[in-house]
Amino acid sequence: MGTYRERASTVGGAVVWHRSAEGAETADTRVLPDGCMDLIWMHGALVVAGPDTVAHVARAPGAFTGIRFPPGLGPAVLGLPAVELRDRRVPLADVWDAREVRVWTGRVAEAEAPGRVLEHIAALRLRETAPDPVARAVAAGLARGERVAGLADRVGLSGRQLHRRSVAAFGYGPKTLGRVLRLGRALELARGGEPFADVAVRAGYADQAHLAREVRSLAGVPLTALVRG
Repeated sequence: MGTYRERASTVGGAVVWHRSAEGAETADTRVLPDGCMDLIWMHGALVVAGPDTVAHVARAPGAFTGIRFPPGLGPAVLGLPAVELRDRRVPLADVWDAREVRVWTGRVAEAEAPGRVLEHIAALRLRETAPDPVARAVAAGLARGERVAGLADRVGLSGRQLHRRSVAAFGYGPKTLGRVLRLGRALELARGGEPFADVAVRAGYADQAHLAREVRSLAGVPLTALVRG
């Protein structure tokens, strides 16, 4: 199913990743929601992947290189609210000026390390537009399992203001992002060998049945299938 590798990016909090082509033409890849947005080099084109609300299965042959932006950073790089790209994969030319995209497409195509060019693109954009300063604090709080009401108070926003800022920064409200990030915590624990009952407690679920329902709702398969994969 191809080889996947990633590294920390020079763009703070982002990850540069690459999937090789070996065997990928027959492999299904289940992409789980993680609150992130990606800029991807695939099949000679630059493509944007928006934040997902549920898992989707990708089956596309070939090699891919991308930069994955942590929750809240993508809108500053791409220049539009995350909600406009929610559950979508679109050509970058649909988001930016087509002439600019042609220039970057040529540079990525000629590069020995496409990921370095993707990082350069993101860094240039971030010099012009700063991310929402509240987004990082909100994402970090939700990743720790903070309750939405308490988090809103801590960052100085009303519940309605927090929801509006979250939809723009992450593509969905804070409760949904909290569910998505909790799924990531649970999967990390389960893949580390934790019994599922302990995973449920440590990741912040009411019980193992709650964990099972949430995994099935967001991932589309049981936790056992994700751990095996």
